[in-house]
Amino acid sequence: MKTQLLTLGLIFINLSQLFSQNHSIGHTTINFVDSSRNNRVIQTEIYYPASTQGNNVPAIQGAFPVIVFGHGFVMAWDAYENLWTELVPQGYIMAFPRTEGNAFSTNHQRFGWDLQFLVTRMQQESGGVSSILYNTMATETALMGHSMGGGASFLAADSLCVNGNINLKTLVGLAPAESTSNGVSSINSAKSVTVPSLIFSGAQDGVTPPNDHHIPMYDSLNSVCKNFVSITGGAHCYFAEPNFNCDFGESTSSTGISITRSEQHQTTYDFLNLWLSYTLKGDCNAFDIFNDSLTNSSRVVTQQQCYGNLQPSINYNMGQLFSSVSGVSYQWYLNGNPLQGETQISTTPQSQGNYTVEVFFQDGCSKTSLPYSFVSTSISVHQQTNLNIYPNPAKSYLIIDGLKDQSVRLLSVEGRILDLLIDGNKIDTSRLPSGIYVLNIESNFYKFIKE
Repeated sequence: MKTQLLTLGLIFINLSQLFSQNHSIGHTTINFVDSSRNNRVIQTEIYYPASTQGNNVPAIQGAFPVIVFGHGFVMAWDAYENLWTELVPQGYIMAFPRTEGNAFSTNHQRFGWDLQFLVTRMQQESGGVSSILYNTMATETALMGHSMGGGASFLAADSLCVNGNINLKTLVGLAPAESTSNGVSSINSAKSVTVPSLIFSGAQDGVTPPNDHHIPMYDSLNSVCKNFVSITGGAHCYFAEPNFNCDFGESTSSTGISITRSEQHQTTYDFLNLWLSYTLKGDCNAFDIFNDSLTNSSRVVTQQQCYGNLQPSINYNMGQLFSSVSGVSYQWYLNGNPLQGETQISTTPQSQGNYTVEVFFQDGCSKTSLPYSFVSTSISVHQQTNLNIYPNPAKSYLIIDGLKDQSVRLLSVEGRILDLLIDGNKIDTSRLPSGIYVLNIESNFYKFIKE
Protein backbone atom coordinates (compact mmCIF):
# COMPACT_ATOMS: atom_id res chain seq x y z
CA MET A 1 0.00 0.00 0.00
CA LYS A 2 1.43 3.38 -0.98
CA THR A 3 1.47 5.59 2.11
CA GLN A 4 1.50 9.35 1.93
CA LEU A 5 1.83 12.13 4.49
CA LEU A 6 0.22 15.53 4.81
CA THR A 7 2.79 18.27 4.35
CA LEU A 8 2.84 21.79 5.75
CA GLY A 9 1.07 23.04 2.65
CA LEU A 10 -1.59 20.34 2.99
CA ILE A 11 -0.27 18.72 -0.19
CA PHE A 12 0.06 14.92 -0.36
CA ILE A 13 3.48 13.70 -1.40
CA ASN A 14 5.14 10.31 -1.76
CA LEU A 15 8.05 10.46 0.68
CA SER A 16 9.81 7.45 -0.84
CA GLN A 17 10.16 9.47 -4.04
CA LEU A 18 11.18 12.60 -2.17
CA PHE A 19 14.18 10.94 -0.48
CA SER A 20 15.27 8.48 -3.17
CA GLN A 21 18.76 9.19 -4.52
CA ASN A 22 19.26 5.79 -6.20
CA HIS A 23 22.79 5.02 -5.00
CA SER A 24 23.74 1.39 -5.47
CA ILE A 25 24.51 -0.57 -2.29
CA GLY A 26 28.01 -1.81 -1.58
CA HIS A 27 28.84 -4.21 1.25
CA THR A 28 31.98 -5.07 3.16
CA THR A 29 32.91 -6.86 6.38
CA ILE A 30 35.51 -5.38 8.73
CA ASN A 31 36.83 -6.92 11.96
CA PHE A 32 37.47 -3.93 14.17
CA VAL A 33 39.66 -4.42 17.27
CA ASP A 34 39.02 -2.51 20.49
CA SER A 35 42.42 -2.45 22.18
CA SER A 36 40.96 -0.88 25.34
CA ARG A 37 38.96 -4.08 26.00
CA ASN A 38 41.59 -6.80 25.68
CA ASN A 39 41.63 -6.51 21.88
CA ARG A 40 37.96 -7.39 21.57
CA VAL A 41 37.09 -8.18 17.96
CA ILE A 42 33.91 -6.54 16.67
CA GLN A 43 32.93 -8.11 13.35
CA THR A 44 30.91 -5.46 11.54
CA GLU A 45 28.82 -5.65 8.37
CA ILE A 46 28.88 -2.31 6.55
CA TYR A 47 26.62 -1.13 3.75
CA TYR A 48 27.57 1.99 1.84
CA PRO A 49 26.70 4.02 -1.30
CA ALA A 50 28.52 2.59 -4.31
CA SER A 51 28.54 3.07 -8.05
CA THR A 52 27.64 -0.59 -8.56
CA GLN A 53 26.03 -3.13 -6.25
CA GLY A 54 28.08 -5.91 -4.69
CA ASN A 55 30.60 -7.01 -2.08
CA ASN A 56 33.77 -4.93 -1.66
CA VAL A 57 32.93 -2.75 -4.65
CA PRO A 58 34.37 0.80 -4.72
CA ALA A 59 32.53 3.23 -2.47
CA ILE A 60 31.38 6.61 -3.69
CA GLN A 61 33.58 9.25 -2.10
CA GLY A 62 31.63 11.96 -0.38
CA ALA A 63 30.27 12.99 2.99
CA PHE A 64 27.68 10.38 3.90
CA PRO A 65 26.28 10.34 7.47
CA VAL A 66 26.85 7.15 9.45
CA ILE A 67 24.25 5.01 11.23
CA VAL A 68 25.57 2.50 13.79
CA PHE A 69 22.84 -0.12 14.29
CA GLY A 70 22.33 -2.65 17.09
CA HIS A 71 20.44 -5.89 16.32
CA GLY A 72 17.77 -7.48 18.48
CA PHE A 73 18.21 -10.41 20.87
CA VAL A 74 19.23 -13.59 18.94
CA MET A 75 18.61 -11.70 15.69
CA ALA A 76 21.33 -11.41 13.05
CA TRP A 77 22.17 -8.23 11.18
CA ASP A 78 20.56 -9.56 7.98
CA ALA A 79 17.12 -9.29 9.59
CA TYR A 80 17.38 -5.56 8.91
CA GLU A 81 17.81 -5.69 5.15
CA ASN A 82 14.67 -3.58 4.88
CA LEU A 83 16.47 -0.73 6.62
CA TRP A 84 19.73 -0.72 4.68
CA THR A 85 17.89 -1.04 1.37
CA GLU A 86 15.76 1.96 2.37
CA LEU A 87 18.51 4.20 3.76
CA VAL A 88 21.79 3.48 1.96
CA PRO A 89 20.48 4.53 -1.49
CA GLN A 90 19.60 7.89 0.07
CA GLY A 91 23.23 8.50 1.04
CA TYR A 92 23.78 6.88 4.45
CA ILE A 93 26.43 4.39 5.58
CA MET A 94 25.15 1.69 7.96
CA ALA A 95 27.34 -0.37 10.29
CA PHE A 96 25.96 -3.53 11.94
CA PRO A 97 28.12 -5.14 14.66
CA ARG A 98 27.56 -8.92 14.84
CA THR A 99 28.63 -9.30 18.47
CA GLU A 100 26.44 -10.53 21.37
CA GLY A 101 24.35 -12.89 19.27
CA ASN A 102 24.47 -15.92 21.59
CA ALA A 103 21.22 -16.56 23.45
CA PHE A 104 23.05 -17.93 26.52
CA SER A 105 25.84 -15.39 26.95
CA THR A 106 24.47 -12.11 25.63
CA ASN A 107 25.65 -9.11 27.60
CA HIS A 108 23.81 -5.85 26.91
CA GLN A 109 26.52 -3.71 28.45
CA ARG A 110 29.21 -5.21 26.22
CA PHE A 111 26.96 -4.63 23.22
CA GLY A 112 26.51 -1.00 24.26
CA TRP A 113 30.29 -0.60 24.46
CA ASP A 114 30.60 -2.09 20.97
CA LEU A 115 28.13 0.44 19.57
CA GLN A 116 29.88 3.26 21.39
CA PHE A 117 33.26 2.15 20.02
CA LEU A 118 31.98 2.05 16.43
CA VAL A 119 30.72 5.65 16.53
CA THR A 120 34.34 6.80 16.82
CA ARG A 121 36.01 3.94 14.95
CA MET A 122 33.97 4.43 11.78
CA GLN A 123 35.27 8.00 11.53
CA GLN A 124 38.82 6.69 11.74
CA GLU A 125 38.09 4.20 8.98
CA SER A 126 37.04 7.03 6.69
CA GLY A 127 40.45 8.60 7.24
CA GLY A 128 42.43 5.46 6.38
CA VAL A 129 43.83 5.72 2.85
CA SER A 130 43.94 1.92 2.48
CA SER A 131 40.30 1.41 3.51
CA ILE A 132 37.52 0.75 1.02
CA LEU A 133 35.62 3.41 2.97
CA TYR A 134 38.34 6.06 2.64
CA ASN A 135 36.98 9.59 2.38
CA THR A 136 33.32 8.54 2.41
CA MET A 137 31.89 9.68 5.73
CA ALA A 138 30.42 12.82 7.18
CA THR A 139 31.07 13.44 10.87
CA GLU A 140 27.34 13.28 11.65
CA THR A 141 26.45 9.92 13.20
CA ALA A 142 23.29 8.26 14.50
CA LEU A 143 22.95 5.46 17.04
CA MET A 144 20.04 3.23 16.14
CA GLY A 145 18.85 -0.18 17.24
CA HIS A 146 15.98 -2.61 17.56
CA SER A 147 14.82 -4.34 20.75
CA MET A 148 18.00 -5.34 22.63
CA GLY A 149 20.05 -3.25 20.24
CA GLY A 150 17.76 -0.29 20.85
CA GLY A 151 18.31 -0.55 24.59
CA ALA A 152 22.06 -0.97 24.09
CA SER A 153 22.05 2.18 21.95
CA PHE A 154 20.81 4.09 25.00
CA LEU A 155 23.75 2.73 27.01
CA ALA A 156 26.16 3.83 24.27
CA ALA A 157 24.55 7.27 23.89
CA ASP A 158 24.81 7.81 27.65
CA SER A 159 28.61 7.49 27.62
CA LEU A 160 29.04 9.47 24.41
CA CYS A 161 26.93 12.38 25.66
CA VAL A 162 28.60 12.46 29.07
CA ASN A 163 32.04 12.50 27.43
CA GLY A 164 31.12 15.23 24.96
CA ASN A 165 31.33 13.23 21.72
CA ILE A 166 30.79 15.62 18.80
CA ASN A 167 29.84 13.01 16.17
CA LEU A 168 26.65 11.68 17.74
CA LYS A 169 23.73 13.77 16.48
CA THR A 170 20.71 11.59 17.20
CA LEU A 171 19.48 8.42 18.92
CA VAL A 172 16.75 6.30 17.32
CA GLY A 173 15.16 3.33 19.09
CA LEU A 174 12.90 0.77 17.37
CA ALA A 175 10.92 -0.89 20.17
CA PRO A 176 13.96 -0.52 22.47
CA ALA A 177 14.23 -3.03 25.30
CA GLU A 178 15.23 -2.10 28.82
CA SER A 179 18.76 -3.47 29.24
CA THR A 180 19.70 -4.47 32.77
CA SER A 181 22.66 -6.85 32.59
CA ASN A 182 25.63 -6.05 34.87
CA GLY A 183 23.53 -3.50 36.74
CA VAL A 184 23.11 -1.09 33.84
CA SER A 185 19.72 0.29 32.80
CA SER A 186 18.67 1.84 29.50
CA ILE A 187 15.95 3.76 31.31
CA ASN A 188 18.50 5.21 33.72
CA SER A 189 20.99 5.90 30.91
CA ALA A 190 18.33 7.92 29.10
CA LYS A 191 18.69 10.59 31.78
CA SER A 192 22.16 11.42 30.42
CA VAL A 193 21.17 11.45 26.73
CA THR A 194 20.97 15.02 25.47
CA VAL A 195 21.02 14.58 21.68
CA PRO A 196 17.72 14.75 19.72
CA SER A 197 16.00 11.39 20.03
CA LEU A 198 13.21 9.43 18.37
CA ILE A 199 11.54 6.29 19.73
CA PHE A 200 9.28 4.08 17.61
CA SER A 201 6.85 1.71 19.31
CA GLY A 202 4.38 -0.85 18.07
CA ALA A 203 1.16 -0.29 20.00
CA GLN A 204 0.48 -4.06 20.24
CA ASP A 205 4.03 -5.02 21.22
CA GLY A 206 3.91 -7.78 23.83
CA VAL A 207 7.62 -8.65 23.64
CA THR A 208 8.76 -5.30 25.06
CA PRO A 209 5.47 -3.78 26.28
CA PRO A 210 5.56 -0.01 25.70
CA ASN A 211 4.50 0.83 29.26
CA ASP A 212 7.47 -1.12 30.66
CA HIS A 213 10.13 -0.31 28.08
CA HIS A 214 9.61 2.38 25.43
CA ILE A 215 7.60 4.95 27.38
CA PRO A 216 9.86 4.98 30.49
CA MET A 217 12.87 5.48 28.20
CA TYR A 218 11.14 8.37 26.46
CA ASP A 219 10.10 9.93 29.78
CA SER A 220 13.67 9.68 31.13
CA LEU A 221 15.36 11.23 28.09
CA ASN A 222 17.02 14.57 28.72
CA SER A 223 17.18 15.34 25.00
CA VAL A 224 16.86 18.86 23.63
CA CYS A 225 14.18 17.36 21.38
CA LYS A 226 12.56 13.99 22.02
CA ASN A 227 9.79 12.26 20.09
CA PHE A 228 7.69 9.15 20.69
CA VAL A 229 5.85 7.56 17.76
CA SER A 230 3.45 4.71 18.56
CA ILE A 231 2.32 2.91 15.40
CA THR A 232 -1.34 2.00 15.72
CA GLY A 233 -1.83 -1.78 15.47
CA GLY A 234 1.94 -2.25 15.20
CA ALA A 235 4.10 -5.14 16.36
CA HIS A 236 7.51 -5.62 17.94
CA CYS A 237 9.12 -7.67 15.17
CA TYR A 238 7.59 -5.79 12.25
CA PHE A 239 10.40 -3.22 12.32
CA ALA A 240 12.58 -5.96 10.79
CA GLU A 241 12.25 -8.62 8.11
CA PRO A 242 10.63 -11.97 9.05
CA ASN A 243 12.84 -13.65 11.64
CA PHE A 244 12.07 -17.00 13.26
CA ASN A 245 13.33 -16.18 16.76
CA CYS A 246 11.63 -12.80 16.98
CA ASP A 247 8.40 -13.87 15.29
CA PHE A 248 8.10 -16.96 17.49
CA GLY A 249 8.50 -14.85 20.62
CA GLU A 250 5.92 -12.39 19.38
CA SER A 251 3.43 -15.15 18.57
CA THR A 252 3.39 -16.10 22.26
CA SER A 253 3.16 -12.57 23.68
CA SER A 254 1.61 -9.98 21.33
CA THR A 255 -2.09 -9.75 20.52
CA GLY A 256 -4.23 -7.40 18.46
CA ILE A 257 -1.71 -6.70 15.69
CA SER A 258 -3.84 -5.14 12.96
CA ILE A 259 -1.42 -3.96 10.26
CA THR A 260 0.94 -5.81 7.95
CA ARG A 261 4.71 -5.85 8.21
CA SER A 262 5.00 -3.81 5.01
CA GLU A 263 2.58 -1.20 6.37
CA GLN A 264 4.64 -0.87 9.56
CA HIS A 265 7.81 -0.56 7.48
CA GLN A 266 6.32 2.24 5.39
CA THR A 267 5.02 4.15 8.40
CA THR A 268 8.46 3.88 10.02
CA TYR A 269 10.21 5.07 6.86
CA ASP A 270 7.91 8.07 6.46
CA PHE A 271 8.93 9.45 9.86
CA LEU A 272 12.48 8.08 9.98
CA ASN A 273 13.52 9.55 6.63
CA LEU A 274 12.42 13.01 7.69
CA TRP A 275 14.09 12.74 11.09
CA LEU A 276 17.43 11.55 9.71
CA SER A 277 17.37 14.17 6.98
CA TYR A 278 16.93 16.82 9.68
CA THR A 279 19.39 15.52 12.29
CA LEU A 280 22.13 14.13 10.01
CA LYS A 281 21.83 16.28 6.88
CA GLY A 282 20.70 19.60 8.36
CA ASP A 283 17.46 19.76 6.36
CA CYS A 284 15.38 22.24 8.36
CA ASN A 285 12.38 21.85 6.07
CA ALA A 286 12.31 18.11 6.83
CA PHE A 287 11.86 18.93 10.52
CA ASP A 288 8.85 21.12 9.71
CA ILE A 289 7.28 18.31 7.67
CA PHE A 290 8.12 15.80 10.42
CA ASN A 291 6.28 17.93 12.98
CA ASP A 292 3.34 18.41 10.65
CA SER A 293 3.17 14.66 10.11
CA LEU A 294 3.19 14.01 13.87
CA THR A 295 0.06 16.13 14.09
CA ASN A 296 -1.80 14.95 11.00
CA SER A 297 -1.00 11.26 10.51
CA SER A 298 -3.85 8.92 11.46
CA ARG A 299 -1.47 5.95 11.63
CA VAL A 300 0.31 6.94 14.82
CA VAL A 301 -0.14 8.35 18.32
CA THR A 302 2.70 10.66 19.27
CA GLN A 303 4.36 12.61 22.04
CA GLN A 304 6.94 15.34 21.62
CA GLN A 305 8.95 17.64 23.82
CA CYS A 306 11.32 19.98 22.02
CA TYR A 307 13.10 23.06 23.31
CA GLY A 308 13.54 25.77 20.72
CA ASN A 309 12.68 25.66 17.03
CA LEU A 310 9.26 27.11 17.82
CA GLN A 311 7.65 29.60 15.52
CA PRO A 312 8.50 33.03 16.97
CA SER A 313 6.12 35.92 17.27
CA ILE A 314 6.80 39.49 18.34
CA ASN A 315 5.57 41.06 21.55
CA TYR A 316 5.67 44.73 22.50
CA ASN A 317 6.44 45.90 26.02
CA MET A 318 7.74 49.09 27.57
CA GLY A 319 8.90 50.59 24.29
CA GLN A 320 10.63 47.46 22.97
CA LEU A 321 9.87 44.57 20.63
CA PHE A 322 10.72 41.06 21.90
CA SER A 323 11.00 37.67 20.22
CA SER A 324 8.56 35.25 21.87
CA VAL A 325 11.11 32.38 21.76
CA SER A 326 14.76 32.11 22.68
CA GLY A 327 17.55 31.11 20.31
CA VAL A 328 21.33 31.23 20.08
CA SER A 329 21.21 34.43 17.99
CA TYR A 330 18.76 36.82 16.33
CA GLN A 331 18.40 39.19 13.39
CA TRP A 332 15.77 41.93 13.31
CA TYR A 333 14.32 43.33 10.09
CA LEU A 334 12.31 46.45 9.22
CA ASN A 335 10.18 46.13 6.11
CA GLY A 336 12.28 43.16 5.07
CA ASN A 337 15.63 44.91 5.46
CA PRO A 338 18.10 43.72 8.13
CA LEU A 339 18.72 46.17 10.98
CA GLN A 340 22.45 46.43 11.52
CA GLY A 341 23.56 45.48 15.02
CA GLU A 342 20.05 44.38 16.11
CA THR A 343 20.99 40.80 17.01
CA GLN A 344 19.56 40.35 20.50
CA ILE A 345 16.22 39.03 21.75
CA SER A 346 14.75 42.55 21.72
CA THR A 347 15.00 45.73 19.70
CA THR A 348 13.89 49.32 20.28
CA PRO A 349 11.88 50.44 17.26
CA GLN A 350 13.18 53.71 15.86
CA SER A 351 10.57 54.19 13.14
CA GLN A 352 7.19 52.92 12.05
CA GLY A 353 6.86 49.89 9.80
CA ASN A 354 6.69 46.10 9.71
CA TYR A 355 9.21 44.42 12.02
CA THR A 356 10.20 40.75 11.83
CA VAL A 357 12.74 38.74 13.78
CA GLU A 358 14.69 35.71 12.58
CA VAL A 359 15.65 33.36 15.41
CA PHE A 360 18.61 31.00 14.93
CA PHE A 361 18.62 27.74 16.89
CA GLN A 362 21.33 25.40 18.13
CA ASP A 363 20.76 22.92 15.29
CA GLY A 364 21.58 25.57 12.68
CA CYS A 365 17.98 26.08 11.61
CA SER A 366 16.15 29.37 11.86
CA LYS A 367 12.57 30.63 11.84
CA THR A 368 11.21 34.07 11.05
CA SER A 369 8.20 35.66 12.73
CA LEU A 370 5.21 37.12 10.99
CA PRO A 371 5.43 40.90 10.60
CA TYR A 372 4.60 43.11 13.56
CA SER A 373 3.18 46.45 12.44
CA PHE A 374 4.61 49.16 14.71
CA VAL A 375 2.78 52.48 14.87
CA SER A 376 4.18 54.65 17.66
CA THR A 377 1.00 56.65 18.33
CA SER A 378 -1.03 53.49 18.97
CA ILE A 379 1.05 52.21 21.86
CA SER A 380 -0.23 52.51 25.38
CA VAL A 381 2.22 51.16 27.91
CA HIS A 382 -0.39 51.14 30.65
CA GLN A 383 -2.44 48.56 28.76
CA GLN A 384 0.40 46.04 28.65
CA THR A 385 0.56 44.93 32.27
CA ASN A 386 -0.75 45.26 35.80
CA LEU A 387 2.59 44.21 37.29
CA ASN A 388 4.89 46.44 39.32
CA ILE A 389 8.53 45.28 39.31
CA TYR A 390 11.04 46.83 41.71
CA PRO A 391 13.68 47.79 42.78
CA ASN A 392 15.26 48.54 39.44
CA PRO A 393 18.28 48.56 39.52
CA ALA A 394 18.24 45.52 41.80
CA LYS A 395 20.88 44.24 44.21
CA SER A 396 19.90 41.11 46.12
CA TYR A 397 16.28 40.68 45.10
CA LEU A 398 13.48 41.77 42.78
CA ILE A 399 9.80 42.05 43.77
CA ILE A 400 6.94 41.47 41.31
CA ASP A 401 3.73 42.99 42.68
CA GLY A 402 0.62 41.58 41.03
CA LEU A 403 2.18 38.23 40.12
CA LYS A 404 -0.33 35.40 40.44
CA ASP A 405 -0.07 32.15 38.49
CA GLN A 406 1.92 33.49 35.54
CA SER A 407 4.99 31.62 34.35
CA VAL A 408 8.27 33.50 34.81
CA ARG A 409 11.58 33.01 32.98
CA LEU A 410 14.86 34.83 33.50
CA LEU A 411 16.86 35.63 30.35
CA SER A 412 20.17 37.25 29.60
CA VAL A 413 19.95 40.30 27.36
CA GLU A 414 21.12 38.02 24.51
CA GLY A 415 18.11 35.76 25.10
CA ARG A 416 19.73 32.82 26.94
CA ILE A 417 17.53 31.16 29.57
CA LEU A 418 19.11 31.42 33.03
CA ASP A 419 18.48 29.63 36.31
CA LEU A 420 15.70 31.31 38.26
CA LEU A 421 15.33 31.26 42.06
CA ILE A 422 11.88 32.56 42.95
CA ASP A 423 9.92 32.43 46.18
CA GLY A 424 6.37 33.63 45.69
CA ASN A 425 6.78 37.03 44.06
CA LYS A 426 10.42 37.53 45.16
CA ILE A 427 13.31 36.73 42.81
CA ASP A 428 16.80 36.11 44.15
CA THR A 429 19.23 38.23 42.08
CA SER A 430 22.17 38.01 44.48
CA ARG A 431 24.05 35.46 42.36
CA LEU A 432 23.71 37.36 39.10
CA PRO A 433 26.72 39.26 37.76
CA SER A 434 26.16 42.96 37.22
CA GLY A 435 24.43 43.73 33.92
CA ILE A 436 21.11 43.92 32.10
CA TYR A 437 18.58 41.06 32.32
CA VAL A 438 15.10 40.30 31.02
CA LEU A 439 12.09 38.79 32.78
CA ASN A 440 9.70 36.89 30.50
CA ILE A 441 6.30 36.78 32.23
CA GLU A 442 3.73 35.07 30.03
CA SER A 443 3.97 37.00 26.74
CA ASN A 444 5.49 40.17 28.23
CA PHE A 445 9.14 41.11 28.68
CA TYR A 446 10.68 43.43 31.30
CA LYS A 447 14.26 44.64 31.44
CA PHE A 448 16.02 45.28 34.72
CA ILE A 449 19.53 46.13 35.83
CA LYS A 450 21.51 44.11 38.37
CA GLU A 451 23.98 46.32 40.21
